Amino acid sequence: MIEQLEELLISADIGVDTALRVVSNMAQGNMGKRLSVDEIKLLLAKEVERIMEPVAKPLPIFAQTPQVILVVGVNGAGKTTTIGKIASQLKAADKSVIIAAGDTFRAAAVEQLQIWGERADVPVLTAPEGSDPASLAFDSLSKAQEEGSDILMIDTAGRLQNRTDLMEELAKIVRVLKKKEISAPHNTLLVLDATTGQNALSQVKIFKELVDITGLVMTKLDGTAKGGVLVALADQFALPIHAIGVGEQLDDLSPFDPKEFASALLGIDY
Repeated sequence: MIEQLEELLISADIGVDTALRVVSNMAQGNMGKRLSVDEIKLLLAKEVERIMEPVAKPLPIFAQTPQVILVVGVNGAGKTTTIGKIASQLKAADKSVIIAAGDTFRAAAVEQLQIWGERADVPVLTAPEGSDPASLAFDSLSKAQEEGSDILMIDTAGRLQNRTDLMEELAKIVRVLKKKEISAPHNTLLVLDATTGQNALSQVKIFKELVDITGLVMTKLDGTAKGGVLVALADQFALPIHAIGVGEQLDDLSPFDPKEFASALLGIDY
Protein backbone atom coordinates (compact mmCIF):
# COMPACT_ATOMS: atom_id res chain seq x y z
CA MET A 1 0.00 0.00 0.00
CA ILE A 2 2.80 2.42 0.96
CA GLU A 3 4.69 1.64 -2.24
CA GLN A 4 1.56 2.31 -4.30
CA LEU A 5 1.05 5.65 -2.55
CA GLU A 6 4.66 6.62 -3.21
CA GLU A 7 4.26 5.75 -6.90
CA LEU A 8 1.02 7.76 -7.08
CA LEU A 9 2.72 10.86 -5.65
CA ILE A 10 5.81 10.49 -7.84
CA SER A 11 3.57 10.27 -10.93
CA ALA A 12 1.89 13.53 -9.76
CA ASP A 13 5.32 15.23 -10.05
CA ILE A 14 5.93 15.47 -6.32
CA GLY A 15 9.37 13.93 -6.79
CA VAL A 16 10.94 10.93 -5.11
CA ASP A 17 12.39 12.47 -1.92
CA THR A 18 9.28 14.48 -1.09
CA ALA A 19 6.94 11.57 -1.94
CA LEU A 20 8.83 9.27 0.46
CA ARG A 21 8.71 11.89 3.19
CA VAL A 22 4.98 12.63 2.72
CA VAL A 23 4.04 8.96 2.83
CA SER A 24 6.24 8.18 5.83
CA ASN A 25 4.75 11.14 7.77
CA MET A 26 1.25 9.97 6.85
CA ALA A 27 2.01 6.37 7.78
CA GLN A 28 3.11 7.30 11.30
CA GLY A 29 0.31 6.44 13.69
CA ASN A 30 -1.68 4.68 10.95
CA MET A 31 0.32 1.47 10.54
CA GLY A 32 -1.81 -1.65 10.87
CA LYS A 33 -5.08 0.29 10.50
CA ARG A 34 -7.57 -0.59 7.79
CA LEU A 35 -8.18 2.60 5.87
CA SER A 36 -10.53 3.24 2.97
CA VAL A 37 -9.23 4.94 -0.20
CA ASP A 38 -11.02 8.16 0.81
CA GLU A 39 -9.44 8.12 4.27
CA ILE A 40 -5.99 7.66 2.73
CA LYS A 41 -6.56 10.51 0.29
CA LEU A 42 -7.69 12.73 3.14
CA LEU A 43 -4.58 11.94 5.19
CA LEU A 44 -2.40 12.65 2.15
CA ALA A 45 -4.22 15.90 1.40
CA LYS A 46 -3.75 17.08 4.98
CA GLU A 47 -0.04 16.25 4.83
CA VAL A 48 0.33 18.17 1.53
CA GLU A 49 -1.58 21.11 3.02
CA ARG A 50 0.71 21.06 6.07
CA ILE A 51 3.81 21.29 3.84
CA MET A 52 2.31 24.07 1.70
CA GLU A 53 0.86 26.22 4.50
CA PRO A 54 4.12 28.04 5.44
CA VAL A 55 4.87 29.05 1.82
CA ALA A 56 1.44 30.45 0.90
CA LYS A 57 2.16 34.17 1.14
CA PRO A 58 0.88 37.11 -0.91
CA LEU A 59 3.37 39.35 -2.72
CA PRO A 60 4.64 41.74 -0.02
CA ILE A 61 4.05 45.43 -0.69
CA PHE A 62 6.52 47.72 1.06
CA ALA A 63 6.20 51.29 2.27
CA GLN A 64 9.35 52.27 0.40
CA THR A 65 8.70 53.49 -3.13
CA PRO A 66 9.34 52.80 -5.89
CA GLN A 67 9.27 49.12 -5.04
CA VAL A 68 11.22 47.27 -7.76
CA ILE A 69 9.89 43.85 -8.78
CA LEU A 70 12.21 41.90 -11.10
CA VAL A 71 10.51 39.03 -12.94
CA VAL A 72 12.64 36.13 -14.20
CA GLY A 73 12.11 32.69 -15.71
CA VAL A 74 12.76 30.55 -18.77
CA ASN A 75 11.22 31.08 -22.21
CA GLY A 76 7.52 30.36 -22.42
CA ALA A 77 6.90 30.10 -18.67
CA GLY A 78 4.36 32.94 -18.80
CA LYS A 79 6.40 35.87 -17.42
CA THR A 80 4.83 38.55 -19.63
CA THR A 81 1.29 37.40 -18.90
CA THR A 82 2.04 37.21 -15.18
CA ILE A 83 3.46 40.77 -15.18
CA GLY A 84 0.29 42.05 -16.87
CA LYS A 85 -1.94 40.29 -14.33
CA ILE A 86 0.05 41.46 -11.28
CA ALA A 87 0.19 45.04 -12.64
CA SER A 88 -3.59 44.96 -13.10
CA GLN A 89 -4.14 43.75 -9.51
CA LEU A 90 -1.78 46.42 -8.12
CA LYS A 91 -3.52 49.12 -10.18
CA ALA A 92 -6.87 47.94 -8.80
CA ALA A 93 -5.36 48.39 -5.31
CA ASP A 94 -4.66 52.08 -6.14
CA LYS A 95 -0.94 51.64 -6.74
CA SER A 96 0.81 53.57 -9.52
CA VAL A 97 2.70 51.03 -11.61
CA ILE A 98 5.31 51.25 -14.39
CA ILE A 99 6.41 48.23 -16.45
CA ALA A 100 9.85 48.04 -18.10
CA ALA A 101 10.03 45.73 -21.13
CA GLY A 102 13.48 44.32 -20.37
CA ASP A 103 13.32 41.53 -22.95
CA THR A 104 14.93 43.77 -25.57
CA PHE A 105 15.91 40.86 -27.83
CA ARG A 106 12.43 39.81 -28.90
CA ALA A 107 10.17 42.41 -30.48
CA ALA A 108 7.24 40.04 -29.94
CA ALA A 109 7.84 40.04 -26.17
CA VAL A 110 7.77 43.84 -26.06
CA GLU A 111 4.58 43.96 -28.15
CA GLN A 112 2.91 41.38 -25.92
CA LEU A 113 3.85 43.38 -22.83
CA GLN A 114 2.47 46.57 -24.41
CA ILE A 115 -0.85 44.81 -25.04
CA TRP A 116 -0.99 43.68 -21.40
CA GLY A 117 -0.01 47.22 -20.32
CA GLU A 118 -2.95 48.66 -22.28
CA ARG A 119 -5.34 46.11 -20.76
CA ALA A 120 -4.13 46.93 -17.26
CA ASP A 121 -3.92 50.67 -18.03
CA VAL A 122 -0.24 50.77 -17.01
CA PRO A 123 2.56 52.53 -18.95
CA VAL A 124 5.21 50.27 -20.54
CA LEU A 125 8.74 51.62 -21.03
CA THR A 126 10.66 50.15 -23.97
CA ALA A 127 14.11 50.39 -25.56
CA PRO A 128 15.18 49.76 -29.18
CA GLU A 129 15.47 46.08 -30.10
CA GLY A 130 18.84 44.62 -29.10
CA SER A 131 19.74 47.42 -26.68
CA ASP A 132 21.19 46.76 -23.23
CA PRO A 133 18.43 45.59 -20.84
CA ALA A 134 20.48 46.78 -17.82
CA SER A 135 20.47 50.38 -19.09
CA LEU A 136 16.69 50.18 -19.67
CA ALA A 137 16.29 48.92 -16.07
CA PHE A 138 18.42 51.84 -14.81
CA ASP A 139 16.47 54.44 -16.85
CA SER A 140 13.13 52.93 -15.79
CA LEU A 141 14.09 53.16 -12.12
CA SER A 142 15.12 56.82 -12.63
CA LYS A 143 11.75 57.53 -14.24
CA ALA A 144 9.83 55.70 -11.50
CA GLN A 145 11.69 57.78 -8.89
CA GLU A 146 11.02 61.05 -10.75
CA GLU A 147 7.33 60.30 -11.15
CA GLY A 148 6.90 59.03 -7.59
CA SER A 149 5.56 55.66 -8.79
CA ASP A 150 4.72 53.01 -6.21
CA ILE A 151 5.84 49.97 -8.21
CA LEU A 152 8.30 49.30 -11.04
CA MET A 153 7.99 45.85 -12.64
CA ILE A 154 10.88 44.75 -14.86
CA ASP A 155 10.50 41.96 -17.41
CA THR A 156 13.63 40.04 -18.42
CA ALA A 157 14.53 37.88 -21.42
CA GLY A 158 13.39 34.27 -21.09
CA ARG A 159 16.56 32.68 -19.89
CA LEU A 160 17.34 29.04 -20.37
CA GLN A 161 19.25 28.20 -17.26
CA ASN A 162 22.11 26.65 -19.28
CA ARG A 163 22.86 29.83 -21.26
CA THR A 164 25.69 31.42 -19.29
CA ASP A 165 25.74 34.69 -21.26
CA LEU A 166 22.05 35.36 -20.60
CA MET A 167 22.39 34.47 -16.95
CA GLU A 168 25.35 36.87 -16.66
CA GLU A 169 23.22 39.59 -18.16
CA LEU A 170 20.59 39.00 -15.47
CA ALA A 171 23.27 39.46 -12.80
CA LYS A 172 24.27 42.71 -14.57
CA ILE A 173 20.69 44.04 -14.39
CA VAL A 174 20.72 43.47 -10.63
CA ARG A 175 24.15 45.19 -10.25
CA VAL A 176 23.01 48.23 -12.25
CA LEU A 177 19.76 48.56 -10.25
CA LYS A 178 21.79 48.50 -7.02
CA LYS A 179 23.91 51.43 -8.25
CA LYS A 180 20.74 53.50 -8.41
CA GLU A 181 19.03 52.06 -5.33
CA ILE A 182 21.04 49.77 -3.05
CA SER A 183 17.98 47.85 -1.81
CA ALA A 184 16.65 47.12 -5.33
CA PRO A 185 15.26 44.81 -6.57
CA HIS A 186 12.94 44.47 -3.57
CA ASN A 187 11.28 41.35 -4.98
CA THR A 188 12.64 38.89 -7.53
CA LEU A 189 9.85 36.65 -8.77
CA LEU A 190 10.60 33.40 -10.56
CA VAL A 191 7.76 32.36 -12.89
CA LEU A 192 7.50 28.59 -13.34
CA ASP A 193 5.37 26.60 -15.76
CA ALA A 194 3.39 23.78 -14.08
CA THR A 195 3.80 21.58 -17.16
CA THR A 196 7.61 21.42 -16.81
CA GLY A 197 7.36 19.05 -13.85
CA GLN A 198 10.62 18.18 -12.12
CA ASN A 199 12.57 20.62 -14.35
CA ALA A 200 11.19 23.36 -12.11
CA LEU A 201 13.51 22.18 -9.32
CA SER A 202 16.67 22.71 -11.38
CA GLN A 203 15.34 26.09 -12.57
CA VAL A 204 14.87 27.29 -8.99
CA LYS A 205 18.30 26.01 -7.97
CA ILE A 206 20.12 27.79 -10.82
CA PHE A 207 18.20 31.08 -10.60
CA LYS A 208 18.72 31.11 -6.82
CA GLU A 209 22.48 30.87 -7.29
CA LEU A 210 22.42 33.91 -9.55
CA VAL A 211 19.83 36.26 -8.10
CA ASP A 212 18.09 36.37 -4.74
CA ILE A 213 14.74 34.77 -5.61
CA THR A 214 12.16 36.05 -3.11
CA GLY A 215 9.05 34.26 -4.37
CA LEU A 216 7.44 32.00 -6.97
CA VAL A 217 4.47 32.23 -9.31
CA MET A 218 3.29 28.97 -10.91
CA THR A 219 1.48 29.32 -14.26
CA LYS A 220 -0.61 26.98 -16.43
CA LEU A 221 -2.35 25.19 -13.58
CA ASP A 222 -5.56 25.27 -15.62
CA GLY A 223 -4.57 22.33 -17.83
CA THR A 224 -3.76 18.70 -17.09
CA ALA A 225 -0.70 19.65 -15.00
CA LYS A 226 -1.48 19.19 -11.34
CA GLY A 227 1.56 21.17 -10.25
CA GLY A 228 2.70 18.50 -7.79
CA VAL A 229 6.23 19.85 -8.21
CA LEU A 230 5.11 22.77 -5.99
CA VAL A 231 5.12 20.33 -3.05
CA ALA A 232 8.72 19.37 -3.82
CA LEU A 233 9.66 23.06 -4.20
CA ALA A 234 8.08 23.93 -0.85
CA ASP A 235 9.78 20.96 0.77
CA GLN A 236 13.25 21.71 -0.67
CA PHE A 237 13.44 25.49 -0.96
CA ALA A 238 10.66 26.89 1.29
CA LEU A 239 10.26 29.91 -1.04
CA PRO A 240 6.98 31.83 -0.78
CA ILE A 241 4.42 30.95 -3.47
CA HIS A 242 2.65 34.23 -4.18
CA ALA A 243 0.14 33.25 -6.84
CA ILE A 244 -0.93 30.70 -9.43
CA GLY A 245 -1.96 31.36 -13.02
CA VAL A 246 -5.12 29.55 -14.07
CA GLY A 247 -5.91 31.04 -17.49
CA GLU A 248 -5.24 33.74 -20.06
CA GLN A 249 -7.55 36.49 -18.80
CA LEU A 250 -6.43 39.56 -16.87
CA ASP A 251 -7.92 38.31 -13.61
CA ASP A 252 -6.76 34.68 -13.99
CA LEU A 253 -4.12 34.96 -11.28
CA SER A 254 -5.19 33.65 -7.90
CA PRO A 255 -3.60 33.73 -4.46
CA PHE A 256 -2.08 30.35 -3.60
CA ASP A 257 -4.43 28.41 -1.31
CA PRO A 258 -2.83 25.27 0.25
CA LYS A 259 -6.15 23.56 1.02
CA GLU A 260 -7.58 24.11 -2.48
CA PHE A 261 -4.27 22.97 -3.97
CA ALA A 262 -4.18 19.77 -1.88
CA SER A 263 -7.84 19.05 -2.78
CA ALA A 264 -7.16 19.46 -6.52
CA LEU A 265 -3.92 17.45 -6.38
CA LEU A 266 -5.63 14.46 -4.75
CA GLY A 267 -9.02 14.89 -6.39
CA ILE A 268 -11.06 15.27 -3.19
CA ASP A 269 -13.10 17.91 -1.40
CA TYR A 270 -12.51 18.11 2.33
